[in-house]
Amino acid sequence: MPLHAFQTLAYEPAFLSLGAEYWDEVQAASFPEHWLRFRNDDLLPLMGLNPASVTNSDFIAAFGQFQGREPLLAMRYHGYQFGEYNPRLGDGRGFLYGQFRGVDGYLYDLGTKGSGTTPYSRGGDGRLTLKGGVREVLASELLHRLGVPTFRSLSLIETGESLWRGDEPSPTRSSVLVRLGRSHIRFGTFERLHYLKRPDLIRQLLDHVIDYYYPHLGEISDPKERYGQFYRELVAATADLAATWLAAGFCHGVLNTDNMAITGESFDYGPYRFLERYDLGFTAAYFDYYGRYAYGNQPAICVWNLEKLQAPLSFVMPLEAMQAALQSFGDRCRHTYLKQMLRRLGWQTLPVERGSLLVEQTQEFLSRSTISYPQFFVSLRQEFSAQWVVDAGHIFRESPTLSSADQTLLGPWKATYVQLLQEATPEERNAIPATLAAANPLVILTQPRIETIWQAIDTENDWALFNATLAAMKA
Repeated sequence: MPLHAFQTLAYEPAFLSLGAEYWDEVQAASFPEHWLRFRNDDLLPLMGLNPASVTNSDFIAAFGQFQGREPLLAMRYHGYQFGEYNPRLGDGRGFLYGQFRGVDGYLYDLGTKGSGTTPYSRGGDGRLTLKGGVREVLASELLHRLGVPTFRSLSLIETGESLWRGDEPSPTRSSVLVRLGRSHIRFGTFERLHYLKRPDLIRQLLDHVIDYYYPHLGEISDPKERYGQFYRELVAATADLAATWLAAGFCHGVLNTDNMAITGESFDYGPYRFLERYDLGFTAAYFDYYGRYAYGNQPAICVWNLEKLQAPLSFVMPLEAMQAALQSFGDRCRHTYLKQMLRRLGWQTLPVERGSLLVEQTQEFLSRSTISYPQFFVSLRQEFSAQWVVDAGHIFRESPTLSSADQTLLGPWKATYVQLLQEATPEERNAIPATLAAANPLVILTQPRIETIWQAIDTENDWALFNATLAAMKA
């Protein structure tokens, strides 16, 4: 049997080499059907593959039939779920398929979701609904477009089984999703080792993380200082992540510690939502009864999760140093948020001190207006004009998306925007349309839009709107 394209990758046994204290070897399920519903050709060059030479059959052989890929690993981890510690976690429906070195020199994971049962399935079927796969593809690709550090979706294969779920009309269709990111090692991977009282394994795992994902820290000879710098950099990366979620208008929904990657990437999208209206109290998950993971609470939850990570790490580094490092989270998050928001408003190089008033006025306007959060930025991209520099009366003149009441509410924002335009250099003003286009995709992925996409797939097997939405994200 000839090799499929993904067998030609030079896989590295990085996580495998840690030993069986960290994983279980598993077998993929056999599926009755294999329909490739999505392939992300944008990622293939990173893998050293030419999209033109990778067939749909290659994707199916690799990620639907799992030909020629062993061992498959279920990763062991625990985590805090809605504030309560759960020692019964671990990969319950996903595997670490393999790790490879990208053409950029970084190590990447390929992970599956919906590929079968594991020792951690807890009585579940180890499957992923097709709707869940569709939602994750849409979320990960739009978040990437919006500048969020995120795992990407590589492929989605429908597998021909009927699944029963309490939160979807059932029976519903099944799928296997493959995602690509830097590392599936979670905060909860360390928390499990703390629960088991294994400081030796914590040190081994931390050295592994630094060697593969923070290799520049290898230049620090003192282990305590090296570990402390790792935690400082993780705090910064997590603060940046929370800030980009806020700027994107994204509510993850389930920021448990098992959903926090040690590389500061966003992944594992379940009941997420993108904002319709700007509301700090908005919650995505219907079961988040008390708003623990509300949109505006995401930075605070990230701080809480980082605090919980201090317990296992304190076996190998001073707790006081980590507590001090965590104090930098707020300033870092605010600075990154302002930078991201100013970029969405068209300003690539404007210092945050000069642009903070504009961001505050944007928040104030969006919290009171009738226009949706994503529509405001789409309208700004579409309607921006060089004439705006003349006077505020030109801004959103005769806009089809802003009501007369909205125009009145936007008055202070318009005055600030004109002032910034008049103070900018010609080069800065000329760069605004390109910045707006780069920061604001012409896609509004609110819940009604996702449901419309899914209904076409569910009732007619019509993937046109799904594909058109993904294409529009790249436009």
